[in-house]
Amino acid sequence: MLEIAIPRDYAAIVPLFEDEIRMALRDLPGWRAFGNALHKQFTFRGFRAAIAFINRVAEQAIAVGHHPDIENHYNRVMLSLTSHDQGGITEKDIALAHAIERVAEPAARAGDRDDPPAASREGTASTGESTPG
Repeated sequence: MLEIAIPRDYAAIVPLFEDEIRMALRDLPGWRAFGNALHKQFTFRGFRAAIAFINRVAEQAIAVGHHPDIENHYNRVMLSLTSHDQGGITEKDIALAHAIERVAEPAARAGDRDDPPAASREGTASTGESTPG
């Protein structure tokens, strides 16, 4: 099962100070803090790899009961983490960012197939012609 170090007494968690956030971000490449949240964009080979990543993020979030804002644009996934109840970035957000990093893959594994190229989806099926590939 998942082993994520998140304090269980959420009521005692308070937003981190800016210097605490800066220190935490040293171990989280690509993450940025602005607007009371942590943000990062991940890019994948295609749509399927991006959705597979979203599913892995969902598993991490469900396991700890802390849910990110997730935005998907084909092969790009943007994540935002904040503790709304505490009004900013807390240890919960830092811990979830680390958990997300552990399940992130910069591109789909070798051999994974993504959506076929547009040329093989368009028109050739009705003519019986095959697309070179």
